[in-house]
Amino acid sequence: MSGVLRVGVIGAGAMGASHVRTLSESVPAARVTAVYDRDVARAGEVAGAVGAVATDSAEALVASGEVDAVVVASPDFTHADLAVACIDAGKPVLCEKPLAVTAKDALRVVEAEVAGGRQLVQVGFMRRFDPGFLALRRHVADGTLGEVRLVHAVHRNATNSTSTDDATLVTGSMVHELDIVPWLLDDPLVGIRVESPVAEGFRDPQLATLWTRSGVMVTVDIFANAAYGYDVRCEVVGTRGTAALSPVAPVSLRAAGREGTALGQDFVAHFLEAYRVELSAWAEAAARGGVDGPSAWDGYLANVAAEAGVASLSTGSREVIDPGERPALYAG
Repeated sequence: MSGVLRVGVIGAGAMGASHVRTLSESVPAARVTAVYDRDVARAGEVAGAVGAVATDSAEALVASGEVDAVVVASPDFTHADLAVACIDAGKPVLCEKPLAVTAKDALRVVEAEVAGGRQLVQVGFMRRFDPGFLALRRHVADGTLGEVRLVHAVHRNATNSTSTDDATLVTGSMVHELDIVPWLLDDPLVGIRVESPVAEGFRDPQLATLWTRSGVMVTVDIFANAAYGYDVRCEVVGTRGTAALSPVAPVSLRAAGREGTALGQDFVAHFLEAYRVELSAWAEAAARGGVDGPSAWDGYLANVAAEAGVASLSTGSREVIDPGERPALYAG
């Protein structure tokens, strides 16, 4: 592939539209050429703003000779089928998280890649590109903290329109922590217990306890409708010190008898730089025909952990996380 990467974006909602803007304004290696959304008017509006065309279907976008690579930002239940379609077409794809709704469907994507003999799928776990999480990982890796014993993570939204029941709170929101914790520690998850103080209806918030292979214990506080704003925190506790994400608050305000900092209301603004770096890295790797980020196997691992978490909500017990053997394609 030579020249600028021609990108098709499936899904023109908040996430898809943000990716279209970022690719068009901040990723010189890429150019958005096609957009698809079930809302035809919305697709036309988003596409027209960047000089792209709106296609009649997701399938037509994937097959288009004007599209070299694909970004999937459509509803979660469409992800696995679209990822497989891109693999079948031989086109690199950045698939927003989660890779699939179930571990079985995520494994289907992995198996399609293994059958094709090359990695084409990158999963949109953008926290791996966030400067704060990267700094935390360096402190873990260089031994500054000593041996890690505990991790405390917080993930709260003011409101959330996609994580709307017990299961999707785990598969759609907590899935970020289920990916970032083993990446942060370079230590796979082996067990999970998920509980909630809410007895009936939508059990939000939820508190998860995770265990890694080396014995680190992790707490994850997930609250999809916390009302006050978007809030992501993480602290790593070791035998010689701790490290925590610094609050994202460039301005402190004093007004009306109060002092404080404003809280963001959505994840896109909070992780804007992470998305830019993620899309830049993906476009450059896709232009070379490869992947430079979370793989389909990483997506599958998160789905396996999420499925165990959903089961734990029902059983009240610690559930085993067992993804099986890693295929050789992902051994690097």
